[in-house]
Amino acid sequence: MDHFPESNETPPLHSTYECDPDLRDLIVHFVDEMEQRVEMIRSAFLSEDVVALQRISHQLKGAAGGYGFESIGDSAARLEYDLLTDEAMVSDLSERVEDLINNCRAAVRPADS
Repeated sequence: MDHFPESNETPPLHSTYECDPDLRDLIVHFVDEMEQRVEMIRSAFLSEDVVALQRISHQLKGAAGGYGFESIGDSAARLEYDLLTDEAMVSDLSERVEDLINNCRAAVRPADS
């Protein structure tokens, strides 16, 4: 439960919409808030706050997909599913949480045009 990767083990994730000038600023904002989301995930996990982890993973599932970060959305969906369907303790979900954190940290801002 104490292990969180300090370095990003996931290749950089680019939004599928990064070339869309109408979405660029929204994607930049989404990526810029990612470290705050990681800290919220980490805090909820360490305090075993199931409700907060469900809320965060549900929000990320929708938002990440909407901003073109499907792998983040997929990771969030897997965590949300496990939290909703399993009787597992939050501490048993460390791999799911680490996967989501790694994917969140891998998100990169669109290149300047």
